[in-house]
Amino acid sequence: MYSKEEAREIKRNFWIAFANKYPNKWILYNTKIKDFSLKFYVDNKKAEVSIDIECKEDELRKIYYEKIESLKTILQEEYLPETIFERNHHLENGKIISRIWVAKTGISINNPKTWNETFVFLAQNMQLFETFFIEYEDYIQDLELNT
Repeated sequence: MYSKEEAREIKRNFWIAFANKYPNKWILYNTKIKDFSLKFYVDNKKAEVSIDIECKEDELRKIYYEKIESLKTILQEEYLPETIFERNHHLENGKIISRIWVAKTGISINNPKTWNETFVFLAQNMQLFETFFIEYEDYIQDLELNT
């Protein structure tokens, strides 16, 4: 078991190594949609790449989620076949968001031997999510055009 300081240092080194290997300028929070972001997540069991819809207004969150859901076939057939859709995803802090994601198990941020495999997973899947988002950005952003 690692101390908080050791865990923080491992996490920091992981993300520095990832940024050095993939110095891309990722979209992440720069989607131009409030509370709509693309995210990386890694812990000691899995890695995830996701679209998180965290709108405070449930109706707005629902609209954005349904827009992405209406593109599900395209997303899964042309970009990410393993994508999981969850309208009501419960975060540890009790907040409910909508999440569309892919995951890889069998890796650990604490094991540098799995880092390269994790880096490849993160970079490839974020690139596919970004390409999908850019392709359908106008449709997703346009609240007048509902599903």
